[in-house]
Amino acid sequence: MTESVAYGLAIAALVAAAFAGWHTLTQRPFGNPLFYVIGVLEIALIALLVGGVAALSMTSRDVDGVLFVSYLVTVVVIPPAAVLWGIAEKSRWGTGVVVVAMLTVAVLCVRLLDIWKGPHV
Repeated sequence: MTESVAYGLAIAALVAAAFAGWHTLTQRPFGNPLFYVIGVLEIALIALLVGGVAALSMTSRDVDGVLFVSYLVTVVVIPPAAVLWGIAEKSRWGTGVVVVAMLTVAVLCVRLLDIWKGPHV
């Protein structure tokens, strides 16, 4: 896992959060454009999961594998859960949930990089 991948995905999640935040502020319901933005992010996160597991299996680094894989799985599960909640909640707070979820994904992506780098000595 490289810094550019982690920070790139974190920035993509922040962009999705900003777009969802705009929907929340303008009281727009969850719609197709927001769905597509989160869908593209989800595809990238699935690629991160596959690449992260492959990289973990080939590395000699001192990485806590269970923690790393659990973060990878969590990052992949959060966006679909947020989308389902956002669609089910018809008020503007449905998109507010998506904002919080995308901010969480951004933080978890940066945390994944910390886990990948291993314990600090």
